[in-house]
Amino acid sequence: MKKVAVILGGCGSCDGSEINEAVMALLALDQHGVKYQCFAPDRDQYEVINSLTGAVMMERRNMMVEAARIARGEVKPLRSLDASDYDALVIPGGVGIAKNLFTYFINGVEMTVLPEVEKAIRDIHAQGKPIGAMCIAPVVVAKVLGNVSVTLGDDNCAPAKDIKTFGASHIATEQGGLAIDRENKIFTTPCFMLKSTLKDIYEGAYKMIEAMEL
Repeated sequence: MKKVAVILGGCGSCDGSEINEAVMALLALDQHGVKYQCFAPDRDQYEVINSLTGAVMMERRNMMVEAARIARGEVKPLRSLDASDYDALVIPGGVGIAKNLFTYFINGVEMTVLPEVEKAIRDIHAQGKPIGAMCIAPVVVAKVLGNVSVTLGDDNCAPAKDIKTFGASHIATEQGGLAIDRENKIFTTPCFMLKSTLKDIYEGAYKMIEAMEL
């Protein structure tokens, strides 16, 4: 049975991994008979947001501890990920991961990437294994790998334009859509980068995992 590593960056769309996207990715993997292991950095997240009001809360939370809410406790520190043990990598999105895993929503094109996140992407890619990225997560794939094609939904959105500074190209898609870079084995779906429903998120996740041919 194939096994996929899933990178999470906390729990919650505003300050961690987007829960709907993460769950739909895990469901799609399960429906395709693929085992998965969730990973997260053992670090504090950038900030804690009150998801009801949008206000910043004066507290600290650990990404790995928060990710365990989604993974039902089955989460490992990202630094322990060995690409040789997995057949693919999946990264759900969320505003929070673009603060926690990489800093696009803080620094824009001057963003930095956590070393363990960059290593996971580079190692999986170097071994010729597929990478699936959802919502805003294609930005970090574009930053790390450079000359790849991904989707962020609308050609006119800021991230779709910004990734060109990394040497990447953009493929426009609609709700529930999928962009495929066959040469680099990159599979991306726009999720909440567009005005999407839960059904759209599920369709995108399912198509992504199906296309990865695990």
